[in-house]
Parts: sequence; structure tokens; C-alpha cells
Amino acid sequence: MTATATPFNAARAKTNLAEIEAGVGKEVGVSRWITIDQARIDAFGKLTEDLYFIHMDPERAKKETPFGGSIAHGFLTLSMLSAMAYDALPEVEGRTMGMNYGFDKIRFLSPVPAGSRVRGHFVISQVEKKSPQQIVVRYAVSVEIEGKPKPALAAEWLTVAFFG
Repeated sequence: MTATATPFNAARAKTNLAEIEAGVGKEVGVSRWITIDQARIDAFGKLTEDLYFIHMDPERAKKETPFGGSIAHGFLTLSMLSAMAYDALPEVEGRTMGMNYGFDKIRFLSPVPAGSRVRGHFVISQVEKKSPQQIVVRYAVSVEIEGKPKPALAAEWLTVAFFG
């Protein structure tokens, strides 16, 4: 199994609801580096039927764009947030399940050249109790591109956690 195919860390740190609530404003996790190679870009393009040349044709992208080659789809980078979250965020004691609630803001700030490595940074920006069994956690997320000054994306990601 290659480094890019390694699943999230099954021995994740553990936390509890009180620590999550106290973590507002703090970075709570950074994922491992994930390689976004041309094979991953091609697979994503085929799966989503987004075959635009800047992603799928490295030679043409090198000749006709300022990127020096192909770049990842913005939505590919965004879709990697789930893997990054599994890798970076602690397991919450008592949580029976979690799910995506959506995004309030997504900005694609820098292209991700094929072959780049990216990783996610997660900051808790808000915790809202919907009921004793349900909370919404808002994360300020950024995806760093190794060796680049600007992140690939920044987003406000909302997740719902359910408890017993």
C-alpha cells in the first residue's frame, strides 16, 4: 500500500464533548501529507465527468496555461477533506455517528499542481448544541500545499455529531 492510499490513523487521539467545546479558536488537528498525483486527478475527472484539459491533459496544460502542467480539480481537493478529517481529528467519546452538514464558505485560493502534497489544518470556530444528543461543529479548514505560501483552499465546514 502506498503512502497516498494509507487509510486514516485508526489509533486516533480521543477527546470528549467538554474538550471540543473548550477548543473553540484552537487548531485541533493537522492531517498527514497526501499526494495528489496525475492518476488521482484522472480518476476523479473520469468519475465526475470533468475532463477539462487543465486537469486531464498534462502536455496541453503545460503549453497553454500558466501552471506549468496539469492541476487538480478544486472539488478533488475539497473532497479530500473527509480523509484529512479522519486522519487529523480526535475521536469524540460518546459520539455514535457524525455527518456533513455543509459549508458556509469555500474559497479555492491556489491551484494544486499534479504531484503536489497537501494536508489539512482544522480549527474549531464554533460549537452549537442543537439538543443533548446533537451538536454542530464549525471548522475553519485550510488545505496547505507543501512548499507553497498560499493554501489551496479555505473553508468553513459544518459537521453534525450525534451522541447516545
